[in-house]
Amino acid sequence: MTASPPQAVTRLLMQVTDGDRVALNDLLPLIYDELRSLAANYLRRERPGHTLQPTALVHEAYLRLVDQTQVRWQNRAHFFGVAAQMMRRILVDHARGHNAEKRGSDFQKISLDENLDVAGERATDLVALDDALNRLAAIDAQKARLVELRYFGGLSVEETAEVLGVSAPTVKRQWRMAKAWLYGQMSREG
Repeated sequence: MTASPPQAVTRLLMQVTDGDRVALNDLLPLIYDELRSLAANYLRRERPGHTLQPTALVHEAYLRLVDQTQVRWQNRAHFFGVAAQMMRRILVDHARGHNAEKRGSDFQKISLDENLDVAGERATDLVALDDALNRLAAIDAQKARLVELRYFGGLSVEETAEVLGVSAPTVKRQWRMAKAWLYGQMSREG
């Protein structure tokens, strides 16, 4: 992820927190490329033919982010951490809608070559991962947040450490433990 000037972004976020809506106009050009990169990372893991495009995901997340009136933005890293969480929520909601739509339809799609419906599988996997992440968050919120930032957000170890306020070795250790725990949870479900 290419870095926007951290001090400028932090300053603008503080102004937005203080109610300066004009600062939003200055903020978007500084963060847009990073948000788009974050969205592209999320969508790379989605099913082929996903109806959401990175631009649409960025716009939806940005609208939700700037609508947050209770958040006191600490810095650029905090903002991108919340952005990653917003994008995950949008995609999970989209996947749940996709699964509900499939269950509620009056007809069953039949593949002539009897291949599995990969799109449905990936949407189901995303929902299962989200459910497992929610269970992990109940046990260890920091590990769940770490997974969200690394897997969904595509943040590096160093960027994740910055957002969480921990060291890079801590991120590496917790990343290994969280992946193992999630794998165990999803293996039991699958």
